[in-house]
Amino acid sequence: MKPFHKRRLYKMSLTPFRVLVSYYFLTVGVVALLLSLPVARQEGADWSAMDAIFVAASSVSVTGLTTVDLSETLSVVGIFILIFALQVGGIGIMTINTFFWLLFGKKIGLKQRQLIQTDQNQLNLSGLVNLLKQILYLIILIEAIGALVLGTYYMKYFHDPKEAFLQGVFASVSATTNAGFDITGESLIPFAHDYFVQFVTMILIILGAIGFPVWTEVRKFLFYKGTKTRFRFSLFTKITTATYFILLVAGTVVIFSLEINGFFAGKSWHESLFYSLFQSTTMRSAGLLTLDINDFSTPTILFMSALMFIGASPSSVGGGIRTTTFALNILFLIHYARGRRTIKVFKREIHHDDVIKSLVVLMLAVILYGSSVVILSATENVSLISIIFEVASAFGTCGASMGITPNLTTFGKWMLIILMFIGRIGILSFLFILSSNDKAPDFQYPKERVIIG
Repeated sequence: MKPFHKRRLYKMSLTPFRVLVSYYFLTVGVVALLLSLPVARQEGADWSAMDAIFVAASSVSVTGLTTVDLSETLSVVGIFILIFALQVGGIGIMTINTFFWLLFGKKIGLKQRQLIQTDQNQLNLSGLVNLLKQILYLIILIEAIGALVLGTYYMKYFHDPKEAFLQGVFASVSATTNAGFDITGESLIPFAHDYFVQFVTMILIILGAIGFPVWTEVRKFLFYKGTKTRFRFSLFTKITTATYFILLVAGTVVIFSLEINGFFAGKSWHESLFYSLFQSTTMRSAGLLTLDINDFSTPTILFMSALMFIGASPSSVGGGIRTTTFALNILFLIHYARGRRTIKVFKREIHHDDVIKSLVVLMLAVILYGSSVVILSATENVSLISIIFEVASAFGTCGASMGITPNLTTFGKWMLIILMFIGRIGILSFLFILSSNDKAPDFQYPKERVIIG
């Protein structure tokens, strides 16, 4: 029999969070090796081990930050390797693993279900396999439709049909997974005045960022065949959807207002509207751009950094603190200021544990974000505003950049890799990596009040 301390350490090492993290680390390593193969790069392309690790981590975390110009670096083989990495990172590594387990007829056991629960940030184990099937089918269907539409439309930009559909496939996958990568070399700046491309891209971004549970509930609502019981959306779907679109509209209005006498001066109302709307959509987690961020004013850049910090919905392809965390913190402030000790919304009362979790996530995220900005300000020879923006982009797995990524030191690049990784798995999952399976103590101390504020 193992000694007690060894059994305890062994037990701690088998937490689902740690196993899942090890899977993601392994995936980053495999992708880095594949991208380092000569067949994955264009002849004569400048490529280092640091570039391979950074791009691999950025793709698996579906961030989009890169130290090289992918259009001048990756071959067609490398592009498809990157597409596979985006799928793994966007859908979730356990979704891909479950697909292969089912394909080869393997039974999905309790341990696998616990990993799926952790990867998809679900509250219970029931219905997980069916959820993953729906996620996989829906995201592939969305990407396929997006690739067909964009690939066909790109024929007007790219004379070679193969190039047009390659661009369409990559653009569809990058937008749906909110990865923010591009193989044009200029993001979506070449389509700054093509509202059709922007509209399709925004739809794909929203479908990826709104959250997988929302998809499944909308599907049930559309195809519900009940007779007596009316279908009811969950509180999660109501909160995350409302928050997502409120932030989308608010972001558009604020960006438009801040730049009306700046970047938008002299532009038509529809140009200004689409610039504002697209940037509000993409700055939540996608990172695709129709302009150079450096053309915006400092207040706009700071505001967009806040949007990236909030990020997308839970159980989606995006990062950040997530929409529900932001919503619960705002609701808590409002209710507490009114003298209420519980949060009631949509004729439901928020569970106390969820309120505590939202406060913990925000507090840890602020500490992580603030300390990262301070450290990089000391180690990197770039402007403070660009560091603030870059850190928010990495943590929010957005991928937008003011152009400083290739010029960062090796230490700075590793800092961004860590931030991208934490942003992908989530603050709570990162925190639980340090925890064990041990039960909480079954005793309590006397309670005593302390002065606050």
